[in-house]
Parts: sequence; C-alpha cells; structure tokens
Amino acid sequence: MGRYLWLLLPLLLLAGCKDLEQLQRTPPSPYTVLDARGRLFGNFDRLLDQLARKRVVYVGETHTNYGHHLLELAVIRGLKRRGVDFAVGMEFFQKPYQKWLDDYIAGRVDERLMLEKTQWFDRWRFDYRLYRPILRYAREQGIPLVALNVRREITDAVSKKGIGGLNKKERSALPATIDRSDKAYRNRLHMIYAQHMGGHAGGFQRFLDVQYSWDESMAQSVARYLQTHPKKHMVVLAGSGHLAWGSGIPKRVARRIPVTSAIVLAADPGVQPGMADYLVVPERKKLPPRPLMGVMIDSSGHRLRITGVTPDSGAQKAGLRKGDLLVALDGRPISSYGQLRIALLEHHPGDRVKVKLRRDGRLLERTLVLGAAPH
Repeated sequence: MGRYLWLLLPLLLLAGCKDLEQLQRTPPSPYTVLDARGRLFGNFDRLLDQLARKRVVYVGETHTNYGHHLLELAVIRGLKRRGVDFAVGMEFFQKPYQKWLDDYIAGRVDERLMLEKTQWFDRWRFDYRLYRPILRYAREQGIPLVALNVRREITDAVSKKGIGGLNKKERSALPATIDRSDKAYRNRLHMIYAQHMGGHAGGFQRFLDVQYSWDESMAQSVARYLQTHPKKHMVVLAGSGHLAWGSGIPKRVARRIPVTSAIVLAADPGVQPGMADYLVVPERKKLPPRPLMGVMIDSSGHRLRITGVTPDSGAQKAGLRKGDLLVALDGRPISSYGQLRIALLEHHPGDRVKVKLRRDGRLLERTLVLGAAPH
C-alpha cells in the first residue's frame, strides 16, 4: 500500500520561487544549489563545506531517478574528500541483513552474494544499477553501510491490521513510541491517500501507520548508530517523502539524540522552497535499458516456472515455453527471482545467454538473445 507513496509526492506540491522555477525549466551545469528559500546559494563545493559541519546529512531521492542517485554519490564523495568520518544509512536495506553489508564492505563477500543474502530483488526491487556506484564507492573507501529499514513482513502486517492490531512479537519489532503529533505531515499524507488510494477512513489509518512505522524505525536506526559511534557522522539516503519538511525521519532522529543536521533535496519540478535546507539541481541522466529474457515467471515454491513468453522475444525465438522450469543461466544455478536478476546483472541487451531448463522431466539447454526493457 505505501511502497510507492513518495513517487506521488510531486503531484501535491506547488511551484516555488522564480529562481527555482527558472532552474527547473532550464537547469544550468550540474549541482547548482539553492537555499531553503529558493535563492541561489552558490556552487556545490560551498554546499559540501556546509554539510561537512553537520553530523547528519539527509539526501532525498525519487527511487527511479538516476540523477538523484548521482547527486547522493557526489555528496558522499565530497564529504569523503573533506575528511569527514561517516557511515551511509540506507532506506533500501532492512535491519536483519546488516551482517551482509558489513561483510561486503570488509571484502568478505562479493556483490552477488551480498545482493542474494540481503534479498535486494525481493525486498526492494528497484534496479540495483541505480545504487551500484554508491555501494561500490563505499566498499572501495571502507565507508560503513547501515541498514535502516524495518522488515517488510512487519510493514505488511501493519498494512493489513494497523499498529494496534499487531501481536506482541510483531509490535516488538517497531519502536515503542510512535510520534503522531505532526498535523501538517498527516494532512499531506491524507491528500495523497485521498487522491490515489481511495477514501476509506480505516484504510487511511493503516496507510498512516505504515508510513509512521517506516519513519520511526529508520530514525531509531540512525540514532542508535550515532549513539554507538559518537565520533561518526552519517549520510542518510531515503525517499524524499521521508525527509521533506523534516517530518518523516529528521524530527524523529532529533527527538532521540541532539544532532546538527541538514536536508538536501533535488530541485525537481513540484519541489517547493522550505521543504529542505538546500535544493540542488540534479543531472538529467538515465540508465541504459536493462536486459530482458522475454518471459513471465512464477517464483513461488523455490523454483522458477515460466508462466508466459513474450511474442518475438529472445525467449520465444529460443524455444522456451510456458511450463518450463529455469534451472541455470550461463552455468549458474537459479531458483529464485533474485538469483535470476543477479545472473543478468552483468549482461546487456543483445547479449547471448545459455539457459538450462527442465521440461517434462528432461534437462534442455537453449541459447537466447536478450532484449531491452523499456524505460
């Protein structure tokens, strides 16, 4: 219910000041910076000098926008060059899988195993290539990565029955205190719910509870890390809706631990002055298309069964059929959706891959040409 909530945020916001409106229409060179009132602030280096003085730097994103992720990476690189000792807190990983982030940064596991063990493609699902430069830079520089989010099973339970309906074990996975005092935040969430999710009051309460569960859990993770590592700073990467106006994560961190902080958001159309301490004009870049086999998959039961084949796709031309079980790609065993996506990670549209499949008790091998996913 709430997973794509903040992709809808720009629909609710009004245009900002004249400087911001002009930059949004015809942005200058990357990373022109505006202050909280929407006035030109200066160049990106000046912003980084300011951010280096803050213990927590919040950088917001639209999850599918590659330019936003490049901005996040630029902030991280800039703070590293200035000698700031910091960790990167990430909404995109859930707390039970912290060990695998630690092992990845320490070089004990490779990228493939980290993605498999953190269940990236099952729990987050956004294209990993958007985030890959950030994680690789963190590994190269030994920058700790911190999983901020609560397990999806908990927020799924909240979505179904609200926080008040959780059993004792489920409730213990969330912070003891859930702050509901920000009325403006509630009103913004209600506008989103009314426009896109329907008007049932009980549904809105669960919708609200899911958002609060995310916000409070991530804020708790940030505060605990800073308390445990008193000399460390943190860069927090999260959806812009969790950061705008300080309502989601930042105020909840400040309630737990007194810290200096700043919020940075991309100055995209619909973003309003006052939402953040700094607005930055992002690069307008897109990832190249990712490769597609041309099949629909049922991944239940620890197996990959083809439920449909796209006409004129590489899969159809290679003779794959509905009902086939995929068992390996380029010699790598696969039995889950995540393993399939990881196996395709280094490939590009037009590449030829060898697929091993099981059909009517027989093992077969086919070679197919990968297609391109539309943007």
